[in-house]
Amino acid sequence: MVNVETLRHSTSHVLAQAVKKLFPQVKLGIGPSIEDGFYYDFDDAKFTAEDLPKIEKQMKHITKQNLPFTKKIISRKEAEKLFKDQPYKLDLIKDLKGEISVYYTGEDFFDLCSGPHVKSTGEIKAFKLTKLAGAYWRGDVKRPMLQRIYGTAFPSQAELDSYLTKLKEAAEKDHIKVGRELDLFSFHKEGPGFLFFHPKGTILYNLITGFVRAELVKRGYGEVRTPIILSKELWLRSGHWDHFRENMYFTKIDKRDFAVRPMNCPGCMLIYKEKAHSYRDLPLRLAEFGLIHRHELSGVVHGLLRFRAGHQDDAHIFCTKEQIEDEVIAMIDFIDYTYKTFGAEYAIRFSTRPKKAMGSRALWDEAEKILKKALEKKRIKYELDPGEGAFYGPKIDFDLFDALGRPWQCGTIQLDFQMPEKFNLEYAGADNKKHRPTMLHRTIVGSVERFMALVIEKYGGAFPLWLSPVQVKLLSFTDRNVEYAKKIEQEFRNAGIRIDTDYSSTTVQYKVREAEKQKIPYTIVIGDKEEKNRSLAVRPRGQKPLFGVRLETFLADLKKEIESRK
Repeated sequence: MVNVETLRHSTSHVLAQAVKKLFPQVKLGIGPSIEDGFYYDFDDAKFTAEDLPKIEKQMKHITKQNLPFTKKIISRKEAEKLFKDQPYKLDLIKDLKGEISVYYTGEDFFDLCSGPHVKSTGEIKAFKLTKLAGAYWRGDVKRPMLQRIYGTAFPSQAELDSYLTKLKEAAEKDHIKVGRELDLFSFHKEGPGFLFFHPKGTILYNLITGFVRAELVKRGYGEVRTPIILSKELWLRSGHWDHFRENMYFTKIDKRDFAVRPMNCPGCMLIYKEKAHSYRDLPLRLAEFGLIHRHELSGVVHGLLRFRAGHQDDAHIFCTKEQIEDEVIAMIDFIDYTYKTFGAEYAIRFSTRPKKAMGSRALWDEAEKILKKALEKKRIKYELDPGEGAFYGPKIDFDLFDALGRPWQCGTIQLDFQMPEKFNLEYAGADNKKHRPTMLHRTIVGSVERFMALVIEKYGGAFPLWLSPVQVKLLSFTDRNVEYAKKIEQEFRNAGIRIDTDYSSTTVQYKVREAEKQKIPYTIVIGDKEEKNRSLAVRPRGQKPLFGVRLETFLADLKKEIESRK
């Protein structure tokens, strides 16, 4: 049976061979397989979407020739001669040690590659080029921007067709498309990687944060706010300067160096240090919806899923070692309750000590043991993610899924013995001696923006009533019904229902169709009959209209549906 990764990597070579045939001047970058396909990077070409079918046709010609993939081992000198006209390959060769392998496809095309590959191009039967993008060479903004062609490949045409159907369905739920159609948010060249929320998008944002805030009160958290710009000295002390500097933004104030925060943690440490603490104060749970900035490469920025500024529903819990397990279990329950309320399915990863880590191995071993014990006590299924912990401690990550089923990390629980040490945090124990608290970092939704994107894609914009930015759309049948409709509108507003109206002179069929496009849960039409009988004509989303509905009954039903969050 063909290995899918090997098949896709082999297809990326066929892509490069086809492009080289059609555009002889191109310079070749790299072409790996990725989670749902493959890509290849090129320079000295200006591809357009119209070029993709031509390239696909040339690829099919190559696969039909059933050309063998042949591996050859050559010396560094031979490699430099072979790729003398390919600067990106020469750049890669500089970093290679020992023998260098090259794969030939037939006799005319060769590429720097360690393999493996399928036996011949004839095994590549089902593939599709999907999109164009830009990407910096080796992910470095100081290096050239290359053109990247994405594609996918499967062992059979049936599997490819199924994937393309899924891709088409996912495109209809894509949060960027839905956000534009429902007027939730926008993006502008004046702020690349930064988000602009419109009134309806702000309602959805506030519904998410409002839910979490209400739960924070029930669960004994205090909410804080800290500055987004803090001094270099603080970031050096926290370790972020050494471990996260490439993702930070900087500025100078009064000739001193400052950084825009990529995380909320250090500010919370300063609040803890403001007064003396006793063991009776612990656990101390401090939550913050903090605005954070992280420098992301333009090639990876993607809507609300990956951006340069967003809000994190952070919390830092200061506790004794004896309290850690109970706190972790409470956080798991909090995250589970939140995700189920929003209808989101999730997976859990347990991430352990990375290569670049702060603190002793013994402390890390102890921290990992505590988190693992909490997971096992909850009998939760999780995947081990070795070496992917934060630089200051191990973590439990909670992944949600987009419309294509791709995982995105949202919630996290991180156990940290390092920060309390670096900031010299203390509390007075029952023995009246000074002790060091342990700290837990946690997010529930993680980035509010990312969580919003995943909620949008789950529902495709057809939100349940409690989450809908607009819950009811009120339409007038004719101009003479507008005055009465406005009185009904005010009744809904007084009841706290989010209502939008259309009193224009266009046909009611057009108005209903527009309301359906907006995926509003309920559309109400007020005509002569409704005005005379003091009733409503109600069309639930996707259903046939109901006539003669009493206003008081409908408002009561709406409130019950909102409270149920179903």
